[in-house]
Amino acid sequence: MVTTTGPTVDLLKAILDAFNSHDVNAVMLFFAEDCILEMPRGPHPWGSRHRGFEAVRQALQSRFDGLPDVHYADEQHFLAGDAGMSKWTLRGTSAVTGEAIEVRGCDFFEFYNGKVVRKDSYWKIIEPG
Repeated sequence: MVTTTGPTVDLLKAILDAFNSHDVNAVMLFFAEDCILEMPRGPHPWGSRHRGFEAVRQALQSRFDGLPDVHYADEQHFLAGDAGMSKWTLRGTSAVTGEAIEVRGCDFFEFYNGKVVRKDSYWKIIEPG
């Protein structure tokens, strides 16, 4: 994909800041109408896939509802053409179990004309040890 406005590290930082604001509308300002979101949990090897602005918005809202105090920290950002990656530590508390969660993960982004057209999210799997 070739864009006229490629992503920057500042753009990746702004997206992460929007996630940390817990404001799904602020997050969605960065997404294209025809965006795709792949979340780490789901019934398929890719987790769950959400297509289109409203479906992505609802899926992201479910993240904020499930982890109402979610916070992404310790971030690093990388760029390659129209792709970007943000690596982070996610911390939060499950709204269902009350369990504290801390995992390393990353988001792979694809951009077109300065908007996210695809976000693919990965988390480390923590096993009781």
